Amino acid sequence: MKMFNYVTAPQENIEFVEIAPVSEIPEGQRLFVEVGDRPVVVFNIAGKYFAIGDICTHDDGPLGDGTLEGDRVVCPRHGGEFDVRTGKAVQMPAVVDIPAYPVRIEGGYLHLGIPRDR
Repeated sequence: MKMFNYVTAPQENIEFVEIAPVSEIPEGQRLFVEVGDRPVVVFNIAGKYFAIGDICTHDDGPLGDGTLEGDRVVCPRHGGEFDVRTGKAVQMPAVVDIPAYPVRIEGGYLHLGIPRDR
């Protein structure tokens, strides 16, 4: 999987897929989804939604199970940290960024933006 911040990608390169009703992710909670072959975790932080790949680039562990500290998630295995807004690795041992995906709300449902197949 190529690591990329899809949040900043041109909209014509992104396809939005419905993933869940907004009510399924109360504030301070997270939701795990798979879109195609992409494991993703969606966070609700103070009413804003952020989605990142659910695999730590340090050792392929389940990143979404980690502790949320502000805008960062801490990998439960070795403590690597990632910014949930951008996917950027911000604390060793993680040095490679993870994918970050745009999230939007339409009709009470969360939609996740994934890159279009080309």
